Amino acid sequence: MSFLNKTVLITGASRGIGKAIGLRLALEGANIVIAAKSIEENPKLGGTIFSAAEEMEKAGGKALAVQCDIRFEDQVQNAVEKATEKFGGIDMLVNNASAISLTPTEQTEPKRFDLMFDINVRGTFFVTKACIPHLKKSSNAHILTLSPPVNMDMKWFSKHLAYTLSKYNMSMMAMGWAAELKKYNIASNALWPKTTIDTAAVRNLLGGEALAKMSRTPQVLADAAHHIFSKPATQCTGNCFLDEDVFAAEGITDLRKYAVDPESGLFKDLFLD
Repeated sequence: MSFLNKTVLITGASRGIGKAIGLRLALEGANIVIAAKSIEENPKLGGTIFSAAEEMEKAGGKALAVQCDIRFEDQVQNAVEKATEKFGGIDMLVNNASAISLTPTEQTEPKRFDLMFDINVRGTFFVTKACIPHLKKSSNAHILTLSPPVNMDMKWFSKHLAYTLSKYNMSMMAMGWAAELKKYNIASNALWPKTTIDTAAVRNLLGGEALAKMSRTPQVLADAAHHIFSKPATQCTGNCFLDEDVFAAEGITDLRKYAVDPESGLFKDLFLD
């Protein structure tokens, strides 16, 4: 399908995976709504909604930067209203914004627990709710949520229970929307990387430079998202995709170009056996 003049709202799109997905679709002339918090650059994280918008317009798309903390419904509603005022509608939603804290129960502070559930669960739910009336009007509407297949192996609960619960909630919502919105021809899928991805979270919170070298670039998820959005919404819904499986279905098995360091081994992501 053509992405020219299609409008994509992406939460957390000022950097990392969200920005990479926006840039990939901007290359084909899409309108990208960057709904994120960063209006001043943090040296450890890099990027703002404005710098991301500039990059997406240079790539060939149109962009709208909207400061939005998805924990607050009024900010979510404002982002959706500005998107529809500028571009006339919303065709695709990427639920990318997410908080992480890999702590066991005794080390999980209430503020970290609340942050993960306010962003990952509540925020994702109400961003999607706000977008549904506009997605209903699209000719090929897609919701894509960055969350893993639900794996009930207890090892994924034993080390970081709160984070696991929040991410599995995102996946269950993605599957729930596939069923709920099927009658409106709105697709809903989840997408998760087979390997760790070189993002600020990996570098600053999880494993530093060593883990970043064993990761793939965000481009792997951007290209996988592009493949998913290229499918008819009526035929591609209700899936918890792994990025490698998306490529395999397209006949693509050589993913070496996405490796940060082709000489290093790849580190498998969370929630995958």
